[in-house]
Amino acid sequence: MTYRIRTLNDISREGLARLPPERFEIGPAVRDPDALLVRSADLHAVEIPPTVLAVARAGAGFNNIPVPALSARGVPVFNTPGANANAVKELVLAGLLLAARNLGPAWLFARALTGEDAAIEAAVEQGKKRFVGFELPGRTLGVIGLGAVGVEVANSALALGMRVLGYDPQITVQRAWQLSASVEQARSLEDLFTRAEAVTVHVPLNPDTRHLVNAARLALLPRGATLLNFARAGIVDEAAALAALDTEQLHAYVCDFPNQRLSMHPRVIALPHLGASTGEAEQNCAVMAAEQLRDFLENGNVRNSVNYPEAFLPRVPNTARLAIANRNVPNMVGQISTCLAAARLNIADLLNKSRGECAYTLIDTDGEVGPELLARLRAIAGVLSARLV
Repeated sequence: MTYRIRTLNDISREGLARLPPERFEIGPAVRDPDALLVRSADLHAVEIPPTVLAVARAGAGFNNIPVPALSARGVPVFNTPGANANAVKELVLAGLLLAARNLGPAWLFARALTGEDAAIEAAVEQGKKRFVGFELPGRTLGVIGLGAVGVEVANSALALGMRVLGYDPQITVQRAWQLSASVEQARSLEDLFTRAEAVTVHVPLNPDTRHLVNAARLALLPRGATLLNFARAGIVDEAAALAALDTEQLHAYVCDFPNQRLSMHPRVIALPHLGASTGEAEQNCAVMAAEQLRDFLENGNVRNSVNYPEAFLPRVPNTARLAIANRNVPNMVGQISTCLAAARLNIADLLNKSRGECAYTLIDTDGEVGPELLARLRAIAGVLSARLV
């Protein structure tokens, strides 16, 4: 069987190489695609064909994808958490150093110098006093969100001699194992803001995190603190940040989201969304997205989905595999099993997982699964999609 994947952005060759041409037809003009592979393309403005079984994004954020609509169709959406973590971590550390040493304003000052070298040297000696900075060892960094990026930032800041506070009530066991024991736990966001001299945010943007950094929390910071945002623009209340800069409550705001108001402020360093802009990160994201998409299409396994549960089931030899997405309501597995029993098919192995309103079932059956059985399974109230893998 050949799977058809439509690409909506340029995807790294290293990633596409994980999809062998004898099994996958790939390209921007692919018709009736089984899957979409994207980076930043806005799918909200695109009609997603009914043939699509999955969408994979080569990146961590997924605001460009209509996740609720796809969930209702039984379509998993994949992302690549951690694939660009090192790139973002390095930019956060660069942002800390830019702010601490006033490198942005100092660079602009030096670029604007004119005249003979002697005059420039005199101006440098006179002007450098305006850019006196501070060193990082001994200062406290607050890290909000301890996912792949947050953990790397926290551990690296410790290596720079900083004290680190971490806050993430939903930290996973995997990330907890990766986090240095020297990172202190903040009891609340207010506790973190009260004690941190620099704050960096690494959480997704959603209704709960919009304006997570607001005027009330900025007022808790020690005077002259630094704020870094390489996650999403809306996590920081921009007006509150600018007001804090004007009163010197904030020493600097370093972010990845320039606009007219931010870019004109002398103590804002707004970069052009460079967080994952390295060749290595692009390659890592593409490889991870392609591998997850292939495993789903060929085996039905779900890894790193933003809307469906993790589901991995080793295949039982000489069986047929069913992959079923359904609403997370009672008796779904019972109804599916009844259909299989009526078709005189034995279940060799079964995995059922749920996440919020979505559930996903993998079943290996002894015997063939015909189109009539698939039709009966799809007709069960609550089943969103069912396919033979």
